[in-house]
Amino acid sequence: MLVLAVALGGCSSPGTAPSEQRARGFDLRQLLKTDINRVAERHQQHVFASLRRLADKLYKRNPDEWRKGGAGSAEAAISRIFDEKHRWRFASLGNRRDLDAMQIALHPEYRGDRVQALVVGLASMVQAALGDREVFYMLDDLEPQHIYNAARNVEIAAWKLATARDPSGRPLLLSNEMGEVANLSFEREFGRIIGLLDALADIVEDETDRTVTRVVQNLGTAVFLPVY
Repeated sequence: MLVLAVALGGCSSPGTAPSEQRARGFDLRQLLKTDINRVAERHQQHVFASLRRLADKLYKRNPDEWRKGGAGSAEAAISRIFDEKHRWRFASLGNRRDLDAMQIALHPEYRGDRVQALVVGLASMVQAALGDREVFYMLDDLEPQHIYNAARNVEIAAWKLATARDPSGRPLLLSNEMGEVANLSFEREFGRIIGLLDALADIVEDETDRTVTRVVQNLGTAVFLPVY
């Protein structure tokens, strides 16, 4: 691969900017990707788009949360969550991420921004299941079991979010709403994320000939599964 990359690099003029190469329809990096690399990237992009929508929906129903985090608006709080320089680590969460951050978000005694903690936990958990990569090349290895486990963890988090209560019996975060006009948009967004992860796990399982161990848990007593 290194020899190929060097050889291909010689095909472009020295100093040619990547944007110029793309404008000419010639991006060397694409030659180092397999179909499964591209599929993984697309699934990852769709998952993170859903997580952004989920954060937006949660902040709209729970506006006090972004104020707890010191953000000037819900939009600013969302931008802070997905700002790449943070690498999913926040001092307000003790730099905890993935499963630890999700546990914090769902703890009745937590006084910080629960939406931030939950979405940071979900996003970094998915990222960990994908090997902490945002782009994928030929030699990058994906573990289908970790991706499958991430899907189950999203299921567990969705159930806990719908059922978790503070000491006074109020929901920790408002989400789905039943009534004359039901609001199930949160459930649909979680379902979309779960479907994307399950589909990717199946694809990687088929491509790598690695068997995924399917787990059946009672959501009421379910524990988060390892993703790395």
